[in-house]
Amino acid sequence: MKHVWLGGLEVSQLGLGCMGMSAYYSGAGSDDAESIRTIQRALELGVTFLDTAEIYGPYRNEELVGRAIAGRRDEVVLATKFGQISHRGGNNRPTTDVESIRKLDSSPENIRMAVDGSLQRLGVDHIDLYYQHRVDPGTPIEDTVGALAELVKAGKVRYLGLSEASPDTIRRAHAVHPIAALQTEYSLWTRDPEAEILPLTRELGIGFVPYLPLGRGFLTGTITSRTDLDPSDFRSANPRFAEENFGRNLRIVDEVEAVAAEIGASSAQVALAWLLAQGEGIAPIPGTKSVTRLEENLGSAGLTLSEAQLARLSAIEAPAGDRYADMSSIDR
Repeated sequence: MKHVWLGGLEVSQLGLGCMGMSAYYSGAGSDDAESIRTIQRALELGVTFLDTAEIYGPYRNEELVGRAIAGRRDEVVLATKFGQISHRGGNNRPTTDVESIRKLDSSPENIRMAVDGSLQRLGVDHIDLYYQHRVDPGTPIEDTVGALAELVKAGKVRYLGLSEASPDTIRRAHAVHPIAALQTEYSLWTRDPEAEILPLTRELGIGFVPYLPLGRGFLTGTITSRTDLDPSDFRSANPRFAEENFGRNLRIVDEVEAVAAEIGASSAQVALAWLLAQGEGIAPIPGTKSVTRLEENLGSAGLTLSEAQLARLSAIEAPAGDRYADMSSIDR
């Protein structure tokens, strides 16, 4: 497994997104034992970069990751996130009702409470990469990053990250304290960062962490009909999976599958290999709760696409529909 640098932080070229083990997808939380096996198998195969957040569950995913890495802390670059839960109303207890506690809050007071909760649930004394999960319009980014810088001085956090932040917010944040990584959706399913975000992160020396690099599973080719999604799966209400967009978006998968057939790889491996070919300082975090899927995804690290194949994939048309049903929390 190759390693890349996110700011000054060294991580495996491919990480593991742990969200789907505990939240949002059908079957999430149904087999914690398999999820733990998947995390531990990832470590055995050279993955060092694990991604979680307090909102996943809520709270349950951090606890799960904590159990999985117990006794193996030195093998892990651990990333978690704050900012989508306000703890100032006493919201620090386990709950399955996400909407009852969801509130953008990146105030210094909330950050201090959030980090202590994450450290306890993860069973660690420091977090390697601490992201603001979503930009809080009610708190100046300078105040947020100033509070995070205090956590770095205190030894609770090593490096700082942002998620779904606009160019202006990134520049303002980076002026207060170095930002090591920006996490934003990026894949053949979502090319938005190429216009402004990727050039800016490279200018500032900030690493880039694509989340949902397989397009919420769409790019794997395993979702061929809306009936493949359980009604409880949040994708069933996602605009890109809506009936009026689904058929058009399947054409993206057709192109990925065609390249996969040429080289004897899976669609997921081709989609990830394309992403890894997009330049230095990129560390995708494909998520899975299955050892088999994990091993398949990691096979992309040894896959080389030809210039013609890369160009063919890059020419794929943009998907129909917004990334989220409600885009209001995205800092643009």
